[in-house]
Amino acid sequence: MSAILEGTPDKRLALVTGRAYPQLATEVAACLGTEVLPTTAYDFANGEMYVRFSQPVRGADVFVLQSHTTPINKWVMEQLLMIDALKRASARSVTVVAPFLGYSRQDKKHLGREPITARLMFDLFHAAGANRLVTVDLHAAQEQGFFDGPVDHLTAMPVLIDYVRNHVPMSNATIVSPDAGRIKVSEQWAAKLGNLPLAFIHKTRDTTRPNHAEAHGIIGDVQGRDCVVVDDMIDTAGTICEAVRTLRNAGAASVTLVATHGLLSGPAIDRLRDCGAREIILMDTVPVPQEKRLDNMTVLSVAPLLAAGIRSVFEEGSVATLLEGLPEDMRPRNIYA
Repeated sequence: MSAILEGTPDKRLALVTGRAYPQLATEVAACLGTEVLPTTAYDFANGEMYVRFSQPVRGADVFVLQSHTTPINKWVMEQLLMIDALKRASARSVTVVAPFLGYSRQDKKHLGREPITARLMFDLFHAAGANRLVTVDLHAAQEQGFFDGPVDHLTAMPVLIDYVRNHVPMSNATIVSPDAGRIKVSEQWAAKLGNLPLAFIHKTRDTTRPNHAEAHGIIGDVQGRDCVVVDDMIDTAGTICEAVRTLRNAGAASVTLVATHGLLSGPAIDRLRDCGAREIILMDTVPVPQEKRLDNMTVLSVAPLLAAGIRSVFEEGSVATLLEGLPEDMRPRNIYA
């Protein structure tokens, strides 16, 4: 099996990855029927990094996969170095594939003299030589406008919805938005699952305290309902666990948590273990090590979605069709076993 996937006579696809999450790149390559292009990468004594590709990439369409997991700054920098190396090696195009895009929560100014770091991230990728960006479930969809080029914003919603449909009693389910900012996404979930009832939790966030928000009440009826809370990420899990307690105190029969990005920082696992959630459903856009996997946690593979997105970009097809679900040849087998 070649590490360069042949397309039309004038097109070749190459997949490369950094050291943040090589297992995901291997899974994506398997879905594409190719291999990950070998890369030499190491750290110097002072923390500087070195990267080099062992095979020619001249004229190839190269996809640089790196998930921005901890230590996030190191892996962002490594991805920038890879982009620069590919540009200087005469790759025909360079596409950033960031399943979880770091700093995406810093998309606007809350207080004076703050940076808009999400915009800076896109600027860095562009300056390094990236032509295109592929990511999954940005914190705010409008961030796509920060990049001076195409952004393919994939969503894990079809994969997550398929799982929820088979594991939560739909006849008694209510979709819950954890805050006002996620109402639009929650409405899409409710519609795709058969126009389910919708509720949302009214909460306020203190912009001077990171990872802190307070729930003040629920808009909607959750009494006796099997609630499905839908969010883009779980970081320290403080606010999402407070949402579980708020729903249970309001009489919810059960609470299922669904999120694309399971960052699971700091006290997250202890909080999730004790919060009383029926099930926690995540995608593996960042590594979820075995020691962080609770008995009631399900981690679904994002590799087929990324592979389908990469193939659509390479073949100049429609990425928008993935909003309705994965193509048949990319659908994971036995995902519900």
